[in-house]
Amino acid sequence: MERNPANFIEQIIKEDLAKGFNKKNLRFRFPPEPNGYLHIGHAKAIGINFGLGEKYEAPVNLRFDDTNPTKEEQEYVDAIIEDIDWLNYTWDKITYSSDHFEKLYFWAEHLINTGKAYIDSQTSDQIAEQKGTPTKAGSNSPYRERDEQENMKIFREMKEGEHKEGAHVLRAKIDMANPNMLLRDPVMYRIMNKPHHRTGDKWCIYPMYDWAHGQSDYCEQVSHSLCSLEFEPHRKLYDWFVANLISLKDEGLDFVPKQREFARLNLSYTIMSKRRMVLLVEQGHVSGWDDPRMPTISGLRRRGYTPESIRAFVEKVGVAKRENLIEVSLLEFCVRDDLNKKADRKMVVVNPLKLTITNYPEEKEELVSTENNPEKEESGKREVPFSKHLYIEKEDFLEQAGRKFFRLTLDKEVRLKSAYIIKGESVVKNAKGDVTEVLCTYDPKSKSGSGSEESLRKVKGTLHWVSKNHAVPVEIREYDRLFMTPVPGGGDGDFLKDLNPKSLNITTGYAEPSLARATPGQRYQFQRKGYFVVDSESTEEKTIFNKTVSLRDNWKKG
Repeated sequence: MERNPANFIEQIIKEDLAKGFNKKNLRFRFPPEPNGYLHIGHAKAIGINFGLGEKYEAPVNLRFDDTNPTKEEQEYVDAIIEDIDWLNYTWDKITYSSDHFEKLYFWAEHLINTGKAYIDSQTSDQIAEQKGTPTKAGSNSPYRERDEQENMKIFREMKEGEHKEGAHVLRAKIDMANPNMLLRDPVMYRIMNKPHHRTGDKWCIYPMYDWAHGQSDYCEQVSHSLCSLEFEPHRKLYDWFVANLISLKDEGLDFVPKQREFARLNLSYTIMSKRRMVLLVEQGHVSGWDDPRMPTISGLRRRGYTPESIRAFVEKVGVAKRENLIEVSLLEFCVRDDLNKKADRKMVVVNPLKLTITNYPEEKEELVSTENNPEKEESGKREVPFSKHLYIEKEDFLEQAGRKFFRLTLDKEVRLKSAYIIKGESVVKNAKGDVTEVLCTYDPKSKSGSGSEESLRKVKGTLHWVSKNHAVPVEIREYDRLFMTPVPGGGDGDFLKDLNPKSLNITTGYAEPSLARATPGQRYQFQRKGYFVVDSESTEEKTIFNKTVSLRDNWKKG
């Protein structure tokens, strides 16, 4: 039984299978360009392609579209592989567009020989002007009718590095009056005297995306080439290139791929442009690609998101034909829902205020038992040290408070979680009049779990706490949204002016002693505060926690 009704892509595949397409020939691919780190928008494309592979038990290629050596680096290849592996998707094989450079060059010569491609020696500006506008037909290049021999001679010279960058390009000869401007003799190859991260200095010419993409799908026998919606106008060009290759029989290839498009993911308070992300990194607005405020997969991982939460988010977003803006609160809901089941509870005071129990013996220390995770019974319990001097949250105490304040105040009782009922008695203040210490008394018979009548007494508030003598100092990094507006740069395009100057707040908190052994990547719920993860920059001398998400659910269903 299917989990959900078939989306329109699955419906296309079903129709193809019903028409006789052999299921064993199904093959999908995820084709990132290695010019940056993957982000949450890519997670949708990853989920669609690898999800179809899982659904139909079909292979999925991880293919790097590495056709622009000026922007691509091995660092990005390695990061992409790590991200997809972390998301728990399995590829059939890793491929590269550069695997097909020889074949692409051979096919380009074939198009020259058949009069369907030519060398243009105009400048890029001249070519752009000559293409016309959406409402005005373009005009033919003065080089459009070059004879095949001259075209071939120059093309081979370009390959051998005998011409400077910008001197020539290879263009497909299609139709300069076509309403689809992408079909107005698109550029197939340009000269680039740049080393490639895989092929080194072997090539001086590199294929354009539109030429390499569909042909790489064809070489790899990808059955369904799935792209985001902005590539819909490219489909006719995709089909034209494939249709004009050497016969399928001669190539030993069984079928041509089919391109279809889905709406890309747009997330509120977030940017999805690699170009903009590069600016954030290069200008120092964030610490790097994996900054926990970044929408990159590595940033989300460092912030404490789980693979399961991201996959659940992608599934909830679904596959649509039209673009819309998804609320970031849905993503937060998914990680909160996942961590609620998985994360052990810990007591950590983020903004400490000293509390002293005046009638508790100075020399006495004891252990109180508390649950690790009420959502996971098998997680058991742990013991936490308790003493006369504690830390509580500053926000949990008011010297004077109204009836609806259910935390600690003078002359009222609250329970310390898994410990005793206490009553506020007085305060100690500094010269400025700020409260620096709360003095209280406790009921020795009210210990949680003791079974006494006093322990069963109901009070309206429960506070988390940490024993001052046993507290472990930790650095706490609390993150807010990186941008202050739902659509950064939505007005005049200047997204940097929408940056949130208060997106990061760093404080020193105090944790229960069990967190002294926490290691990078471990996730916890800080009781009453939110979900946190141990940062990768943590050391034996300093433990750093990144806040993943608050406890409060802001996402409203429907």
